[in-house]
Amino acid sequence: MLLNVLKSIYFQKNTILYIFCIVLLTSCSTKKTGFQKEEWGTVNGKTAFLYTLTNKNGMTVKLTNYGGIITSVLAPDKNGVFEDVVLGFDNLQQYLDKNPCFGATIGRFANRIRNGQFEIDGVKYQLKQNDKVHCSHGANEFDRTLWDGTYVENKIGKGIKFHHFSKDGTNGFPGNLDVYVTYTLTKNNAIHVQFEATTNKTTHVNLTQHSYFNLTAMKEKIYNHKIQIKADNYTEIDEDIVPTGKISTVKGTDWDLTKMTRIGDNIHQLNHNGYHYCYIFNKPENKLEEVIKVIEPTSGRTLTVTTTQPGVQFYSGNAIGDFTGKKGIKYGQHSAFCLETEHFPDSPNHSNFPSTLLKPNEKYNEVVIYDFGIVE
Repeated sequence: MLLNVLKSIYFQKNTILYIFCIVLLTSCSTKKTGFQKEEWGTVNGKTAFLYTLTNKNGMTVKLTNYGGIITSVLAPDKNGVFEDVVLGFDNLQQYLDKNPCFGATIGRFANRIRNGQFEIDGVKYQLKQNDKVHCSHGANEFDRTLWDGTYVENKIGKGIKFHHFSKDGTNGFPGNLDVYVTYTLTKNNAIHVQFEATTNKTTHVNLTQHSYFNLTAMKEKIYNHKIQIKADNYTEIDEDIVPTGKISTVKGTDWDLTKMTRIGDNIHQLNHNGYHYCYIFNKPENKLEEVIKVIEPTSGRTLTVTTTQPGVQFYSGNAIGDFTGKKGIKYGQHSAFCLETEHFPDSPNHSNFPSTLLKPNEKYNEVVIYDFGIVE
């Protein structure tokens, strides 16, 4: 009889252990691999989060719902060493402080609108003026907003879908604008960004991504990077870096990048202390096409940009200012560059530019893909 009791106890203990193991395995299998979410501080009493995406190759992208910001991109070099190739900060507070939109989602209207004014259907709108007398980057709404963030997974990879509702009249822009921006780290080491928006009133929309790239991982300035942009034309600008409305050829200029060009070759000869031009792609509007290639010879890293947008503001970090970034690294002029794919600056005031009007019952839908690779 004692033997039977001992057998019964043994069986019960093993059954409990078996059930515990099954529960543990089940919980582990439902956990999202390659994804982490952690609290990162507060903004006006609301929680900001830091999201980490990692693919099977080991590439890692970190984002925060404050400003829809890419805070870190760990990409491999030719020796398989993963390093951070974007500027940014280690903590939320530095993003809350004044900075040049490091890694941010930009809207409602990327780049400048002259005098902060435009007209729609005979109605004149006065926008907030935050760049001299002009409105720049929507007067910094999207990059200073706490977005809602949701984990998403699809056939190309894993990501975060950010949502923001911009109320009618915010910084002077008409219409309630419902915005979704989805950042996906793909299986092939690319960051796929999709911008979507709808409105209840005709308005102007122009969204972009404002990461600052340095493929040496900030070991050097950007001078030895080589870049090619498939663009024969650009928008002429005045001393305030606002388009005059004239479209001109890059041929014969110091900012012709139709062939692979070392960034440092002409940067010191340019106005505005470097590159600060909107290049017009040689492609049909709305067509998703590869338009930019960047090579950094020492690390062997490459960056290829594919987009539906008609142009890009290539900015060589001319006025970054003195900042202490991640891991105590000092940032300054020409520490990194931006590739802000977008519609042209001041488009609302130039009928010869592709339209940025968004009407009710229409959907704004643009894509940019930043693809990180290695020199072959």
